[in-house]
Amino acid sequence: MTSIKISYQQVEQQLVATELAAALGLEIIDPSELTRSSKLAHKAESSAGYFLEVSSDGIALVPFTRKAHGPIICDFASSANSHRRKYGGGNGQAIAKAVGLSGKFQPKVLDLTAGLGGDAFVLASLGCQIQLIERNPIVHCLLADGLQRAGYSGNEDRELADIVARMDLIEGDSIHYLEHLNTQQLPDIIYLDPMFPERKKSAKVKKEMQAFHGIVGGDEDAAELLDLALQRAQYRVVVKRSASAGYLGNKTPSYSLEGKSTRFDIFALQKLPG
Repeated sequence: MTSIKISYQQVEQQLVATELAAALGLEIIDPSELTRSSKLAHKAESSAGYFLEVSSDGIALVPFTRKAHGPIICDFASSANSHRRKYGGGNGQAIAKAVGLSGKFQPKVLDLTAGLGGDAFVLASLGCQIQLIERNPIVHCLLADGLQRAGYSGNEDRELADIVARMDLIEGDSIHYLEHLNTQQLPDIIYLDPMFPERKKSAKVKKEMQAFHGIVGGDEDAAELLDLALQRAQYRVVVKRSASAGYLGNKTPSYSLEGKSTRFDIFALQKLPG
């Protein structure tokens, strides 16, 4: 398991870092120790590890060997996200078509594998109500921080504030959540984007994504999660896959929407409203 510690940039962030370390059960290290830790990590890069750094920009996942890649931070107010929500294609995007979004139907979506919330943010920006579930405490921490900062940014960006208000984050195990979902709480659409360990390193795989794989590992129970999702969704289950990947759990979907690198497998359960 990848080693993770907590640190901070400025002394005024020490209290937040201390509280975060206590909440996650991780060791906190003084910023002055990082230089030495980085040098040691450089000599044994395979076990170098990462630290969650509290700064004025938010909470970021940073490698001890800082040359490995840049900080991983959840930033819904970034220029990239702003451009996507304004010029991304609206309801014509593949993900919007996959969940059945239309002028007559804005579904309530349950995202079982939230990650850093990228897909959920796109759907929320198109008007969907999204519940996000993330079980990994490190990833949940990054996502929760990103949502909180986006909420603050919403004071100056009303549209962003409205989008974030449609995103409800839950920390927990998705299988447990689905098992205890009553019939009055069933979502319209269940969305699933499981992560699997990389079998080999590739230049096509960003170093940041390799880091994420090392921390999160694989969603080995993804096939079981799909089985349960098919019993809980009202209208459809959508599974996001690599374009070259096989069907999750060897289950053939009703149909698929294929892109250059990504495929959405749609399991249609009943006709959509409207």
